Amino acid sequence: MTDQAPQSGKHAFSLGGVHHVAYRCKDAKETVEWYGKVLGMDYTTAFAEDHVPSTGEYDPYMHVFLDAGNGNILAFFELPNQKDMGRDENTPQWVQHLAFKVDSEDDLLAAKDHAESLGIDVLGPTHHGIFKSIYFFDPNGHRVELATDIGTDEQYAELKRVAPVMLEEWSETKTAPKHADWLHEIAHKENASKSN
Repeated sequence: MTDQAPQSGKHAFSLGGVHHVAYRCKDAKETVEWYGKVLGMDYTTAFAEDHVPSTGEYDPYMHVFLDAGNGNILAFFELPNQKDMGRDENTPQWVQHLAFKVDSEDDLLAAKDHAESLGIDVLGPTHHGIFKSIYFFDPNGHRVELATDIGTDEQYAELKRVAPVMLEEWSETKTAPKHADWLHEIAHKENASKSN
């Protein structure tokens, strides 16, 4: 077998989607209950072992899996023998987050009302030009975003067209490229019309 680059622009294999994403949690039971109550996620599976299968090291854990819809799975590890959970203090809290899709702006507002009725502080909706989002934190300190798409096919096509140019420009200058500033203009216009 030889090392050859894939032909015709195709990769050597194709991905079938995200199998699951895993984060750490402080308490598995509390986390499962919170995601069920706040976001309606079904708790589907748990793995619990004393030794890590991939490394063999002793580190008892509970690994829980939640159905985020559409074949997407969110998982958490509770690790009672490890140091208390922390976060990357060099990264702002708004950067690392879990974003889930909702079907409409009405669903987004209903989710906001529901979360607030449970005593959760919710930020937003925030207008991003082609989608709107709300933000809040889970009991582990993970930022959660709910988003609904509002863009047109033409807008998404334009963003895809300028994405490579923007990445190159960012790579060279480390200043925000202006190729998609129209996104912010859409958001500003809507915000201005609401305040009048």
